[in-house]
Amino acid sequence: MSWQSFIQTQLEQRKQNFAWRERRCIDGANGRELNYQGKHYLNFASNDYLGLSHHPDVVTAWQQGAEQYGVGSGGSGHITGYTKAHYDLEKELAEWLGYPKALLFISGFAANQAVITALMSQGDRILADKLSHASILDAAMHSGANLRRFQHNSVESLEKRLAQTTSGKTLVITEGVFSMDGDGAPLEQLQQVAKQHQAWLMVDDAHGIGVRGSQGRGSCDAEGIKPEILVVTFGKAFGLSGAAVLCDENTADFFIQTARHLIYSTSMPPAQAVALTEAVKQVKQADVAREQLRHNIDYFRHNINVPDMQLASSMTAIQPLIIGDNDKSLQLANFLREKGIWVQAIRPPTVPPNSARLRITLSAAHQQHDIERLLEAMHDFVFIS
Repeated sequence: MSWQSFIQTQLEQRKQNFAWRERRCIDGANGRELNYQGKHYLNFASNDYLGLSHHPDVVTAWQQGAEQYGVGSGGSGHITGYTKAHYDLEKELAEWLGYPKALLFISGFAANQAVITALMSQGDRILADKLSHASILDAAMHSGANLRRFQHNSVESLEKRLAQTTSGKTLVITEGVFSMDGDGAPLEQLQQVAKQHQAWLMVDDAHGIGVRGSQGRGSCDAEGIKPEILVVTFGKAFGLSGAAVLCDENTADFFIQTARHLIYSTSMPPAQAVALTEAVKQVKQADVAREQLRHNIDYFRHNINVPDMQLASSMTAIQPLIIGDNDKSLQLANFLREKGIWVQAIRPPTVPPNSARLRITLSAAHQQHDIERLLEAMHDFVFIS
């Protein structure tokens, strides 16, 4: 088969299975609103859970950082790309989250890749929740370690995996809040089981940090645990981008020596680090926004009425509406778009087969009448379909 035939066949299969992915060039968006091709939409597809992406103090901090440092870091953190702005942000994160050290990365994907491939190698064992993010599973497969997946949020399944002996190190990996289902992991029980078997626990809390726990410290704080490795990302509740890994000092030194994403990637712009330091401040004092988000979640769940569709049992900002059929999921997403509401249809392979869904995300920036518009439009679709 030629290269052209291979690619064409793959593309045709995607289209036939209603699994075609498409990027849309939007004109601008925040946690509540989105503009696309001159039209205004209510935005229920953003991860801007606290509405901080356009917060004036965060925007001003980035501008001031750019005036002081310029718009780029100029190199890897091991060369010229590690500034006082980065140091201050790492120090602020470590103190806030209760760890000796924090290390900055350009993305959550990079952080997960860096940690897993640095820590694990042939002869070691990775036990990851079955619904772990692609960045976790990809890194696990590339590390050379033996990857085994335990049943989603099942402590019993993890115990069975841990009971099987291994000669190398064991790393248990889960998420604080799962990105496609919106549910949380039983972190306290998972940590207890991991410790009983001398395994380390790694938690990716991309969707929990900022919105759960005291001062938004995340899922681990809410569950009263401190895993050996905590990954937090800034593309959700913080309204920016990037990530940090929290750990002890020796582990941080080990990553500085071995983590290829730290050594060989240009570091985030110092201006971004300045903005993130301000965003941390805003997250810490965002109790009112977190309460508003909880109210929006409760209101949405209490009032939704969509027979033949399954609303996942999530109490987080991520509210998946399971439809099953790829085509019908796209039909509903397109119907809502015609009503001025932006919601994304998520289809396999991002989610398991026959579990296509609308991934509805709520923000503290949403007002009650925004949610009412969404609910009414969804009800209209059910009525006419």
